[in-house]
Amino acid sequence: METLSAAGIRAWRMHAQGLAGPGAAAHEAVGAVRRAAGLQAQDAKACRLQLRARSTGLTAADLDAACGADRRAVVRTWLMRGTLHAVVAEDVRWMNALLGPRVADSQRGRRRQLGLDDELLARALPALEKSLAGRPPILRDELVLRLGEFGVGLDPRSQAPAHLLLYAAALGIVCRGPEAAGDKATYVLREEWLAGVPAAGPGPAGDEALAELAVRHAASYGPVGEADFARWSGLPLGQARRGIRSARADGRLAEVGGPGGPLLVASWQRPPARLAGSVRLTGHFDPYLLGYRDRDLLLAPQIASRIATGGGLLMPCVLADGEVAGTWRHEWAGGTGAGRRLEVRVEPLPGPSFPDATLARIEAGIDAEVADLGRFLGVEAAWRLVG
Repeated sequence: METLSAAGIRAWRMHAQGLAGPGAAAHEAVGAVRRAAGLQAQDAKACRLQLRARSTGLTAADLDAACGADRRAVVRTWLMRGTLHAVVAEDVRWMNALLGPRVADSQRGRRRQLGLDDELLARALPALEKSLAGRPPILRDELVLRLGEFGVGLDPRSQAPAHLLLYAAALGIVCRGPEAAGDKATYVLREEWLAGVPAAGPGPAGDEALAELAVRHAASYGPVGEADFARWSGLPLGQARRGIRSARADGRLAEVGGPGGPLLVASWQRPPARLAGSVRLTGHFDPYLLGYRDRDLLLAPQIASRIATGGGLLMPCVLADGEVAGTWRHEWAGGTGAGRRLEVRVEPLPGPSFPDATLARIEAGIDAEVADLGRFLGVEAAWRLVG
C-alpha cells in the first residue's frame, strides 16, 4: 500500500475536486458539479464561485443555464448534512431517497417549535402540491399566499415556510427551481421538474445507494477516512461504514497510506503530480473544506477560527498548494454598468510556510485568479494585499 505525505494528500484532494489548475478543471458546468459530488447552494453567488474555481472558460451564466428551465441538468435540493446542494439531475432521486428521511427527522423539533405539527403537515403537503402543480417556478412569498387559499396559513415573516419547504423537499415532493431576479429562490414540484430529464431515473437504493455515495465522496474528496464520509454526508457512522464495506467489496474503493493511517480513494484514481505554486481563490462555503471531519492538513489549526467563523459560515480562501494561506474579499467600485469594477483584497494568514520562490508563484497565481474572476463575472478586476 502506497503511503502519501501530507503534501501528496493535498495534491490528490485538489485534483479530485478539480481545483488543481487547467489540467484538472472542467470545461462545462455539469461536469464540474458531478466531479465535486455536488456544490453548496445555500448562497447563489457563492455557488457560482465554486463553479469558477473548478472550471476553465465558463461564466457565471453557465451555472444559471444548467439550472434553468430549458436544461434542468443541475438541480438544487436539500441533501448532504441537510444543506441545500446543487447536484446533477440524474442524482436527485436516489440521493433524496437515501438522505431525505434523515434530513426530515433531524428538523422535527424545530418544526414543532414553528407550529408545523403532524396535523398541519398532513394538510400542508397536499396543498403544496396543488399550489405548484402545472405552474412555472414560484417565489416563496407567492407560494405562501397560495397555501393560504387552501386553508394553510403560515406567517411569511417566520421560518415556518422555509421549514415546510425543506420538509417537503426531504420527502421528494419539491425542489428548488431557477433563481429569479435578485437571486430570489423559486420552487417547483420535483417530479414535474425532472419529467423532461431522461437521465434522471430512480438510481441505486438501499445499501447500493450507500456504497455509491461512499464512492462519490472518495472520488471527489479522497483520500478520506470513514469519519470524513460520515461528516460530509450527514449519515451515522455505522451507515457510512456499511456503504464503505460494500464499495470495497465490489472493488470500487482502495486504500492508500496517510500520516495518520489508511485512507480511502476511488480504485481507478492514481496519485497526481505534486502541486507547485498552485493557487485558487475559493468563495464562501466552498466544498473543499467541507468534505472532512479533520481539516488540519488543509487549514492550520491556529487560523481555523478565521475561516470557520461559526454558524456554518466558511470564509473565502486563498488556497496555495492545497493549504489555506489567506482570505480574500471583494468590493464593487465604479457604480453600475460598463464602468463597474471588482476590487479584491487579499489578506495573508499565518499558517503554511512557503519558500520565497513559492511566494512569488503564489502572487502570480493570485494575479491569474483575480483576472479569471473578472472574466467569469464579466468585469474588470484588480487586487492588492491588506493586513
